[in-house]
Amino acid sequence: MEAVLWSILDALRLPQFGLTTVFVAAFVSATLLPLGSVPVVLGVIKLNPELYWPVMLVATAGNTLGGITNWLVGYGTHSAVDKVRGSATHVKALEWLRRFGPKACLVSWLPGIGDPLCAVAGWLRLPFWPCVFYMGLGMFLRYLTFISALLWLLPDEWAEFLG
Repeated sequence: MEAVLWSILDALRLPQFGLTTVFVAAFVSATLLPLGSVPVVLGVIKLNPELYWPVMLVATAGNTLGGITNWLVGYGTHSAVDKVRGSATHVKALEWLRRFGPKACLVSWLPGIGDPLCAVAGWLRLPFWPCVFYMGLGMFLRYLTFISALLWLLPDEWAEFLG
């Protein structure tokens, strides 16, 4: 197991693999699959400090595309349900999401509720591009805040472990 961990860390050291890894981890973590991308983003930045902004932008792009995927799943599911029922569906419990509209996607980065929130935004057929804007903004701010805080708080002993 230790050899596998070190081989993964070695692969993350290479920028050509690191950015791809960041994109995939960020994309998958923004879908309904349970995976966190912050450790991957932090690891790649610690191993390649010169890639700070490219990593942040790639992570934001991957995370936003994952959110878009959730929105599309929600939209498609709503369309399929409408066809089966023969009428428009109404989700009363989610009136607050309708009230906030696309701005609710600003919190799409929150663990546990963010991923389903994007799907529900699609389900409710909230406007696509404003939702994408707020998803991207929220996810960028999350990475910027968490990664900056972790880099500031991360002890030097961890830097040795990470490379």
